[in-house]
Amino acid sequence: MQHKHTYDAQGKQLCCTQEEKIYFNAGAKEILKKEHHPEEHDTEDGHDHSSIQESRLHLFLPAIISFSLLIIAIFLDHFYPQSWFTGWIRVLWYIFAYLPVGLPVLKEVVESIGKGDIFSEFLLMSIATIGAFSIGEFPEGVAVMLFYAVGEIFQTLAVRKAKANIKTLLDQRPDEVTIIENQQSRTVKAENVKIGDTIQLKSGEKLGLDGELLSESASFNTATLTGESAPTSKSKGEQVLAGMINLNSVILVKVNTEYQDSKLSKILELVQNASAQKAPTELFIRKFAKIYTPIVVVLAILICLLPYFFISDYQFKEWLYRSLIFLVISCPCALVISIPLGYFGGIGAASKNGILFKGSNFLDLIANIQHIVMDKTGTMTEGVFKVQELVLKPEFDKNEILQLVNALESKSSHPVATAIHNYIGKIAENIQFEDVEEIAGHGLKATIQGKELLVGNFKLLDKYNISYDDDSSHSVFTLIAIAFDKKYVGYLSIADSIKKDAHDTIKKLNAMNIPTTMLSGDKSAVVKFVVDSLGITSYFGDLLPEDKVNKVKEIKANNVTVAFVGDGVNDAPVVALSDVGIAMGGLGSDATIETADVVIQDDQPSKIPMAIHIGKQTKKIVWQNILLAFTVKVIVLILGAGGLATMWEAVFADVGVALLAILNAVRIQRMDFTKY
Repeated sequence: MQHKHTYDAQGKQLCCTQEEKIYFNAGAKEILKKEHHPEEHDTEDGHDHSSIQESRLHLFLPAIISFSLLIIAIFLDHFYPQSWFTGWIRVLWYIFAYLPVGLPVLKEVVESIGKGDIFSEFLLMSIATIGAFSIGEFPEGVAVMLFYAVGEIFQTLAVRKAKANIKTLLDQRPDEVTIIENQQSRTVKAENVKIGDTIQLKSGEKLGLDGELLSESASFNTATLTGESAPTSKSKGEQVLAGMINLNSVILVKVNTEYQDSKLSKILELVQNASAQKAPTELFIRKFAKIYTPIVVVLAILICLLPYFFISDYQFKEWLYRSLIFLVISCPCALVISIPLGYFGGIGAASKNGILFKGSNFLDLIANIQHIVMDKTGTMTEGVFKVQELVLKPEFDKNEILQLVNALESKSSHPVATAIHNYIGKIAENIQFEDVEEIAGHGLKATIQGKELLVGNFKLLDKYNISYDDDSSHSVFTLIAIAFDKKYVGYLSIADSIKKDAHDTIKKLNAMNIPTTMLSGDKSAVVKFVVDSLGITSYFGDLLPEDKVNKVKEIKANNVTVAFVGDGVNDAPVVALSDVGIAMGGLGSDATIETADVVIQDDQPSKIPMAIHIGKQTKKIVWQNILLAFTVKVIVLILGAGGLATMWEAVFADVGVALLAILNAVRIQRMDFTKY
């Protein structure tokens, strides 16, 4: 069974095979349902094993028929000759053995020529095998096409293996959910659920949309989103995401994001579009193949005809045979197959570990990273703040100020706002602000009854010329300054905790000799405390979003490949500027996730060195395949041109090398990257 290559409007090849197109197009979920029939044969892992076996049998059936007829023919030719197995009967037998595997390739040749792609590997194989028939080498002609077909089948199976984790992702979002209306439950299409609706989730069911947990507590399996098998506990009011599986009793979730805007929807979109971004090696090989193939055809013609003018005992059949061997050997399918497969394998291995690459080009880039720049809050720290201390001037009413601060902070989604709300409590409903403004890198400003309220860092107070007598520069806590009616009121001190795996992350990056820099809008004393605790190479605090951009530009000016890791809205510009932008996909803002090149689904910084190792291993395997293919082909090409290699050696040089390259490429799927 052969597969059709697909191209974009500019003629760029997007996917290596139709199989890859299936798993990356927008309708992947529906196609998978048709292929696996989960509604009829759903198993524990979500796959229909009987359909998979049937699909594999369907793939191998033409090759099995062809192989059976070929073996019988060889047996009748050499081991048990029969008088009837001669002449046209023998020729027709070999033709029937050829057709099951040859017809799909001949069809591809016609379709490729129709699209203007004349010199393809399909054409090379067709010329070689038909040529073998024309000089009476029937067994070799059938064998070449048979082994080529088997190579294509193994390619298809290898692609399926490489896509196994992504394929699981594509079917993690349920089509229907149960909502509660007027104390009655009813099942509706997930895409029709509105923001504010309440979903009822039974034990073992998957959540279809993002929302807020209404039940007191719940435990979820988040492996689909994070790659982690350990259950995650959530409390009332916390955010829960589509794709999470409820592990306890019946719970209620209030929907706060539309179906198409959920985190899982965005992840699926990233995965489906991943194949469109090609690595430079991949693009080079494809361009090389387009130039290389016509050159090979011309050389094959010259090998066949040119000796006529220089050799006295020239025999057309002998030199045609040599040229056909040359064509089979030179077929570039080992490179065209194994290189994209290597990159897809890398994307699949990363997905299995909760890391999403938006394209194979980023696997190449991350393998060459020379400097890691990172944000602090939510990236290397938990991003979960707690108020430690409240310091207010005695002339201000504590309760009034706190109610105003709480009401204003409710306008922000920043983790600091959540900490203040948790500390102060219920928000007063009678407070009405005018002209609420969020000032990037500073804080919030609003007016109430003609009086100005400022809540943010001390730079915000400097901006509006509010004098204060507290020195915030030496505190290792984040200080939230408050000013009301042009007067300094006091501050709240807020502490954030370092992530559990942050120390190990920096240790591994240091072992890889990759310098690290922390950029933060927080004050320098706080940043220095975190940097010293972790062993980060350098740091800069008190930065505005534009300052972060300038710092990354300074680092890139030294001709180093830079990756930036962040999670907030303010990080989106610098994520876009870096060579590889890495976003924390759990707590991260949608803007940063969409801008990033790599998304870490569980917010664990330890996935940064893991992603680098996956990139390095992928690149290593790709180059191993390139060297293997070129070395073997060059050797056998020289032997074939000199008449020292037969069609069987040619088959090994082409299909044999392709199979070895495929087996090498799928190794990455079996590697254990958890140790990195």
